[in-house]
Amino acid sequence: MPAVRAEKLYKVFGRRADRAVELLADGRHRDEIADLNVTAAVIDVSFEVSPGEIFVVMGLSGSGKSTLIRMLNGLLEPTSGTVEVAGTDITRLSAAELRRVRSEKISMVFQHFALFPHRTVLDNAAYGLEVRGIAREERVRKARESLELVGLAGWEERLPTQLSGGMQQRVGLARALAADTDIILMDEAFSALDPLIRRDMQTQLLELQASLGKTIIFITHDLNEAMRLGDRICVLRDGRVAQIGTAQEILDSPNSDYVARFVEDVDRTRVLTAGSVMAPPTAVDSGQDPREALRAMREAGTDRAFVLDPQRRLLGVVNADALDRADDAEGLGSVLDTGVHRVGPATAVADLFHRAAGTPHPIAVVDGSDRLLGAVARDTLLAALAPPGHDAGEKDTATAVAAGVAVDGGEAR
Repeated sequence: MPAVRAEKLYKVFGRRADRAVELLADGRHRDEIADLNVTAAVIDVSFEVSPGEIFVVMGLSGSGKSTLIRMLNGLLEPTSGTVEVAGTDITRLSAAELRRVRSEKISMVFQHFALFPHRTVLDNAAYGLEVRGIAREERVRKARESLELVGLAGWEERLPTQLSGGMQQRVGLARALAADTDIILMDEAFSALDPLIRRDMQTQLLELQASLGKTIIFITHDLNEAMRLGDRICVLRDGRVAQIGTAQEILDSPNSDYVARFVEDVDRTRVLTAGSVMAPPTAVDSGQDPREALRAMREAGTDRAFVLDPQRRLLGVVNADALDRADDAEGLGSVLDTGVHRVGPATAVADLFHRAAGTPHPIAVVDGSDRLLGAVARDTLLAALAPPGHDAGEKDTATAVAAGVAVDGGEAR
């Protein structure tokens, strides 16, 4: 079951909103219904957000993103359409039922912090629990735990005015975490922060998400922020959905000229990851003797291979020249090169270049147990920088080289 589902959502402000919805549903642009004296903020928006997903809604000013998020927690009633939270259609709830859903299932982090200046950091973090009637001892305990998670342990008795902007936003995030809801809505939560603090907050959010697994719907106008944070991204234009997809899908396959122009200046090296550009690796078993390994590599058309133990954990790499000179009795260990750079699949391509420059081997992409997942070579990194539509043959060559395969008689690097 989706954590949140929006189905054919419209929000039109004005007395003739119902007529406007009819015309918009028929394909009219919102500028074409100006004679109705209405404002069409959200038009025919549908999507599903899976549990544990960071779903980013992004668009320029006036695209409808802030209106949309206010419909997702019931602060605004849709003109048409439905919003489901954990299977419950909140558009059909009474005011009391809606307040209960908001207090128990949905937390909100605002752009301008929304802290009470006369309350301490601890009391601000505990406020959502206080509204729900949780006993003070319990809410203080949870608030302290959440403040520790966001790096504010020791600041509990300070007032918000004694904190920097980044620290104040951490209090807002701690308040959402202390409420212990499954869903967190974040409306331009980092846009008021300085660039360096903003990036620190993005990093902290990703680290918290990795351990807590909340469902997060994040509103932003910053494309690079959307690309960094989102498991999937919904691009809005003039109230309508322009495209929904992963960062790589939107970068590689924009479905309109508008989306293509929107993403053309994105730093691809900060969006693409080792997991998205890696190639299938060539590998041999550590139990093979050098002659067997060399024969297997030649059959695969490669002059080097990763060496794995029986659990596919990476031990190192061997090349054909070393194997040709090796003594079978000594095994692969005698020619094993352990100087292999390892990265996780989520490592940004931008962080791979200095590693690739310092080794003749492809970079190994491994999981948390050091099991080999794939390989990335310098040629692949260069191919990853190319925009969609570049020469496919060059990309195929780079992919082959990343796997350790000799191409046109050349040595893999």
